[in-house]
Amino acid sequence: MHIPDGYLSPQTAIPLIGAMIPIWGVAIKKVKSTLKKREVPLLAIGAAFSFTIMMFNLPIPGGSSAHAVGAVLVAILLGPWAACIGVSIALIIQALVFGDGGVLAIGANCFNMGVAMPFAGYFVYKLVKGKSDMLSNRGIIAAALGGYVGLNLAAFFTALEFGTQYHLFQAADGTPLYFMYPIKIAVGAMMAEHLIFAGPVEGVVTVLGMVFAVKNYPSIASGKVLVKADN
Repeated sequence: MHIPDGYLSPQTAIPLIGAMIPIWGVAIKKVKSTLKKREVPLLAIGAAFSFTIMMFNLPIPGGSSAHAVGAVLVAILLGPWAACIGVSIALIIQALVFGDGGVLAIGANCFNMGVAMPFAGYFVYKLVKGKSDMLSNRGIIAAALGGYVGLNLAAFFTALEFGTQYHLFQAADGTPLYFMYPIKIAVGAMMAEHLIFAGPVEGVVTVLGMVFAVKNYPSIASGKVLVKADN
């Protein structure tokens, strides 16, 4: 799902970087005001987990890739603002050090996987879980659905960003200047892979990670370390 450089126009990539700056500012402020010093390692572990699991890529047609992200798992455990910080750190390191995702596309990748995904997945999780326990059947189903929906929303935004380039930026002879396929193909290719393969994997990863974390860190289940979306 990482967007490489050259697939988005500067007119698209740079405003997305600009949009992420105030979002990161709000996220840092909320995390600093809520997360205690002794709980910071949990955020670091979440970022490391997201970094690691995103390295297992499944190539898909059109130049992108499918993979689990772990953003909804971090959002469930620490809150969506903390997930925004953790996943963004992982994506920036991947782009700058490993070339996984473009440098100019950092804003787009962070928005798709560090904002849209954790917030959407977190709210789906909260909606489905209701007042049930995290490890109840309803809580587990909620985590799986949250991961599935969050990942697919991120994939959908990525496909839209890809596909719009074809229609908006063409040379005088009609040759696309950036992404080579129209939005219908971009959305079809991205969503087919993520709805069928990557989405279920993300759901399973979210459930397994949540169960492991809650059993080993009971304070998470109490919500004491959660940076809530409405804080």
